[in-house]
Amino acid sequence: MRRAKTSPIFPFCNDQPSTFFFPFFFAMAFPLSSSITLSFTPSTPKRHFLSTHFAFRFSQARSQENARPFQLKVQCKASKEAFVKDKSQCRNIPTSFNLSNLINGTMKLENVIAVILILAEITSPLPLAGWDFWSISPANAVLYSPETKLPRTGELALRRAIPANTNMKAIQDSLEDISYLLRIPQRKPYGTMEGNVKKALKIAVDGKDSILASIPADLREKGSTLYSSLVDGKGGLEALLKSIKDQDPDRVSVGLASSLDTVAELELLQAPGLSFLLPEQYLKYPRLTGRAIVELTIEKGDGSSFSPEAGGELRKTATIQVVLDGYSAPLTTGNFAKLVTDGAYDGKKLSCINQAIISENDTGKNGYSVPLEIMPSGQFEPLYKTTLSVQDGELPVLPLSVYGAVAMAHSEVSEEYSSPYQFFFYLYDKRNSGLGGISFEEGQFSVFGYITAGREILPQIKTGDIIKSAKLVEGRDRLVLPSES
Repeated sequence: MRRAKTSPIFPFCNDQPSTFFFPFFFAMAFPLSSSITLSFTPSTPKRHFLSTHFAFRFSQARSQENARPFQLKVQCKASKEAFVKDKSQCRNIPTSFNLSNLINGTMKLENVIAVILILAEITSPLPLAGWDFWSISPANAVLYSPETKLPRTGELALRRAIPANTNMKAIQDSLEDISYLLRIPQRKPYGTMEGNVKKALKIAVDGKDSILASIPADLREKGSTLYSSLVDGKGGLEALLKSIKDQDPDRVSVGLASSLDTVAELELLQAPGLSFLLPEQYLKYPRLTGRAIVELTIEKGDGSSFSPEAGGELRKTATIQVVLDGYSAPLTTGNFAKLVTDGAYDGKKLSCINQAIISENDTGKNGYSVPLEIMPSGQFEPLYKTTLSVQDGELPVLPLSVYGAVAMAHSEVSEEYSSPYQFFFYLYDKRNSGLGGISFEEGQFSVFGYITAGREILPQIKTGDIIKSAKLVEGRDRLVLPSES
């Protein structure tokens, strides 16, 4: 670390500067090797006002043998308006503080008092006698704070999980940063937001050929339409840029959501299948080579109704829509999608446990004991039979710490495998989470999707409520069964 320059400043006396030193034990509150300046100006309207500046630096010895107390070095200079000529006024100050010749005039009583009070505050002994700072050893353990930008919504997590073109990911990252900037209260950094959009626009324009070339030929026409919409469409980057220049946060928020939706659509076109090869031993399992959507219709077990939607009527049933992510968990989603198509969940009961709504376990169904499957952030393929260590900085692409995350329970036989049948909706609550708002169970379960519609009915589900039906409404063409391999 570069040392701060020693330039002691304390201009309240004139002529030759004097110096004094004293231990500065409360310096432990400041970073080592730093320079700090404080300025005090008493509230007096008089001509001979006092303006003092303290400049001090801290440095730590490299070894215990060379360790020494922190010291403060202060020099004193006077202004052209002299304070006192008689040095005797300074003799009783409890420091080695030597005043030089004082010139011109007499200091008024209020300025004398101000000087004495400041010097007394600086030099008064602190009740720390006997303390040995260098005998305090550094902490042996440091808490790890996980990534603060962990996705907190299913939509964001799903968008980040798409294995797309690098240009599209750069555009996505630049736009997602604006989401965090919008949370800043009062004075929002519109200049930074504008820079982010301009960066995204430049990447989109300069990388047009690369972006479109990453889309399969049969989908390229649709991709060209989405590309044009992203750049200069009604909900595109040009419109977003104008909203930012107008400093309208509501329009910025709406325009940003529209642009990110278009980005996700383009990325999905660029990822028609898995970007990695499955291990040979797992080819016997069903697998999902992309995205799929499942709709679950829930009804009350006691015959009551769900609360009405805005302006609606009481509902006997409610629908939950779940997006399955085969890009990050192809085996887990494949097994779940197959069970849905087989009608395995129709008529099954739900139970409410701590922070989760779990399905009834039915060992008689023809599910597969899929190995625990978790895709770590920054990796290209999932890990199998292995949990993640959040304390070591490992985080999954599909985090559990999202309200409405969908995951498989553990197998009753081994935690290296997921249950062949039983799944749960996770009711994430930051009040019951660990450091950084991360769930204590993060990285321990195979998360395979998120609720994207119907999250509002989760608090209304009670033990005994029933899955009336579960249907695979999109993605059947991406489900590969063992006999089809």
